[in-house]
Amino acid sequence: MSGVNGEDEIAGTKEKHHTNYETEDVDVVEENDCPIEQVRLTVSPLDDPSLPALTFRTWVIGLSSCIMLAFLNKFFDYRQNSLYISSVTAQIVSLPLGKFMARVLPTTKFKVPLTNWSFSFNPGPFNIKEHVLITIFANSGSGGVYAVHIVTIVRAFYHRQLHPVAAWLLAQTTQLLGYGWAGIFRNILVDSPYMWWPDNMIAVSLFRALHEKEVRPKGGLTRLQFFLVVFVSSFAYYIIPAYFAPSLSSISIICLIFKDKIFPQQLGSGLHGLGIGSFALDWSTVGFIGSPISTPGFAIINRLFGFLLVMYVMTPLTYFRNVYNAKKYPIFSSTTFDADGKHYNISRVLNDATFNLDLPGYDGYSKLYLSVFFAFTYGLGFASLTATITHVSLYHGKKILELWRKARNNLQDKLDIHGRLMKKNYESVPNWWFYIILGVVFLLSLWACEGFGKQLQLPWWGLIMACAMAMFFTLPIGIIQATTNHQIGLNIITEMVIGYIYPGRPLANVSFKTYGYISMSQALSFLSDFKLGHYMKIPPKSMFIAQLVGTMVASSVYFGTAWWLLTSIENICDPSLLPDGSPWTCPNDEVFYNASIIWGVIGPLRMFTSMGVYGAMNWWFLAGLVAPIPTYILGRKYPEKKWIRLINVPLIMSATMSMPPARAVNYIMWGIAGIYFNIYLFRVQKKWWARHAYVLDAALNAGIAFLAVLLFFTLQSRDIVGPAWWGLDADDHCPLATCPTDPGVVVKGCPVMH
Repeated sequence: MSGVNGEDEIAGTKEKHHTNYETEDVDVVEENDCPIEQVRLTVSPLDDPSLPALTFRTWVIGLSSCIMLAFLNKFFDYRQNSLYISSVTAQIVSLPLGKFMARVLPTTKFKVPLTNWSFSFNPGPFNIKEHVLITIFANSGSGGVYAVHIVTIVRAFYHRQLHPVAAWLLAQTTQLLGYGWAGIFRNILVDSPYMWWPDNMIAVSLFRALHEKEVRPKGGLTRLQFFLVVFVSSFAYYIIPAYFAPSLSSISIICLIFKDKIFPQQLGSGLHGLGIGSFALDWSTVGFIGSPISTPGFAIINRLFGFLLVMYVMTPLTYFRNVYNAKKYPIFSSTTFDADGKHYNISRVLNDATFNLDLPGYDGYSKLYLSVFFAFTYGLGFASLTATITHVSLYHGKKILELWRKARNNLQDKLDIHGRLMKKNYESVPNWWFYIILGVVFLLSLWACEGFGKQLQLPWWGLIMACAMAMFFTLPIGIIQATTNHQIGLNIITEMVIGYIYPGRPLANVSFKTYGYISMSQALSFLSDFKLGHYMKIPPKSMFIAQLVGTMVASSVYFGTAWWLLTSIENICDPSLLPDGSPWTCPNDEVFYNASIIWGVIGPLRMFTSMGVYGAMNWWFLAGLVAPIPTYILGRKYPEKKWIRLINVPLIMSATMSMPPARAVNYIMWGIAGIYFNIYLFRVQKKWWARHAYVLDAALNAGIAFLAVLLFFTLQSRDIVGPAWWGLDADDHCPLATCPTDPGVVVKGCPVMH
């Protein structure tokens, strides 16, 4: 770029300190650029405010991408072999489309009558700011609408009616409520240079590689050339694990050796066991729980430590000591069981007429049991929330109070170069924009809950409580995500709270969970995108409009697609009534339905108290509350040992919250890749890392995304599979890893224990 802001400021700092900008010491760099090294190495400290952003091209390509991704992702979500198309697909495709429109559209300027405003369909060359806003639209379309699961289970699983306006309002309001929390906390989670949102570095690197002109280094490649080489390689290679040899997604050495023994397969299975000795030759396995390249090195170590502690200490100790009758069930499973080791029969405890728990049926059947690993997942979920509150209070409490004081007194905290450029060149979004949205959306939420015959079962006080929980946790969980690339979910705690207070009502439970959990998650997604706009120097008002419109359009498309399929496909989501081979089995919605039964019908009172099996899990709340204190005290006592301050207890305790659907092999491969890229290469080959690491990540993911779409539409949608051989199974060939080891439990296909 030429004539950009930021050059004079940087040049002045260089001259003042008599040092080269690339080799300045930390204090000078922090004053001039950004205190986070990864940001300094990745984000340009320059801006050209003359570039148009929210143009006609942005609206056309952005809205088209949003609508297309929303429709396709929801359409395929109902199918047995679901397909997810990420926004990186739109990010790549929109570049040639934008350049094409810049060549063919007329450049005539049109003046709006009675105003000083004019516009053009073609304001000049397609630029990076338009590209960023198009990707923001695409993010809205690819992000999903959690509330549509409620619509599906009501219509397809419970076979009850739901007013379409109530369903549409539910989809819209749960997605939009978070904008209010985002407005309240944006001065901390966006403006602060220490809140750097690591995952955005991949997008920034890709945008710069696609738009900035570079001179090819001697014997090397430009970043765009490097991206294209890796993209083509990833695209070409992924056909092997995706089509010809799915077994490459998880390979277990131990299972290949011990083919008829349960214990070795429990140890070695990367999909159904502890994953010792398992590995994968598939990047989609590596990135399943998040990008290992965009996650900071200290966060990788913390999450790996938590994974090792749970998988290789807690789980074996409790399983082989038969805690909670663990040997009656698989060592690793998310399925619910009865006291005899069989899958829990929900129909025996649900009263269809009253839509509540059938107490005589429950008393005459069985309490609900979980695998010992899954039980600990809930306990650690409790601990991670209280640990987050303590951690943020200890490490960030003073800074938060200081920022609130400055905001109240209209004082400005110290900004980095990006914050100064944004403040200098662009108008900020007024606070009242956020507050108006919050007020209107809250009233619409009340209408959805209290109107339409109270079909959602959630009373007004439940909505207020869900909003209070979401707002309370947005800041502490946002700080964790903005610094570690890991979000701690509220789904478990929201299900538990409403399950205790308002038991026996499955729709109230899932509605409360959605308003509490998703409004917080949406707030953090909004703030993350806003930080991306901050780094890319996008006018804040343009960012706000693109996010708001994109969210409303995507929510409507997701809802409309779901309603169309639910009303047009007979017996959708019911494999027992569907024709043989029908793809409309709704696997994701079935999990959501089971959760509504477990937490809404049976309820936590019969699971996590003395009435149930897992009452002791409540002690994890206390454990999480006090766990960060010792490391904080040690860090204050030994300030020279900086590694102590890098211990992040919430990360450790929430490390395995993605399991399942994530498996041991995902964590093992993610950890290996993360240590190599973000600890070894970051220290030993920093110049290469700064130039190529994030571009590499974007190219690998883009290649996988494009090949997955191509495979689905050309072969898999027509049920054309690869040649039959050992590697075609999408499994690690450890069938005995799912077997119980209690002699009294007999399962088909499992050897009888003695």
